[in-house]
Amino acid sequence: MNSADRREFHEFVSARSPALMRLAYLLTAGDQHAAEDLLQTSLAKTALRWSRVDDPDKYLRQVMYRQQISWWRRRREYAVPELPERPGADTADDVELKIMVQKALGKLTAKQRAVLVLRYFEDQSESTVAATLGCSIGTVRSTAHRALARLLQLCPELHDLYTRSNVTARKEP
Repeated sequence: MNSADRREFHEFVSARSPALMRLAYLLTAGDQHAAEDLLQTSLAKTALRWSRVDDPDKYLRQVMYRQQISWWRRRREYAVPELPERPGADTADDVELKIMVQKALGKLTAKQRAVLVLRYFEDQSESTVAATLGCSIGTVRSTAHRALARLLQLCPELHDLYTRSNVTARKEP
């Protein structure tokens, strides 16, 4: 990598690291150490091809997704870390909901989790998610549908939030 590419890569990493770390955290179902490893490995792979990458953000997301799937396949199972108990009073009901959602996300397949993260957390279009994951738009739709149904099954507390957001979305022009 020449000095101009090195500088450009460094600037990209500096600017995008927080968002990429959040994505890695979600893809690893909240395992901070695995997320750090995923991001570091993906950045190293991207650095090797930096001069040939047209859209660095898109390329890095693909590398992260594929790397996570590869690790998941090798393990054959995915251990969800238990959150440590923290001293102090429960601050709100949303803390409990967050923990339940995190555990439920950990029970989804890596592909289902990736579709939900890219589609709803990253707010990407179905066609962008399909391109990132290397599948058809129909696959993204069906996977998102099944993943949301499974998430609602695993965490019934989300049902009211899901229903309210769908009603609100339908009312908007």
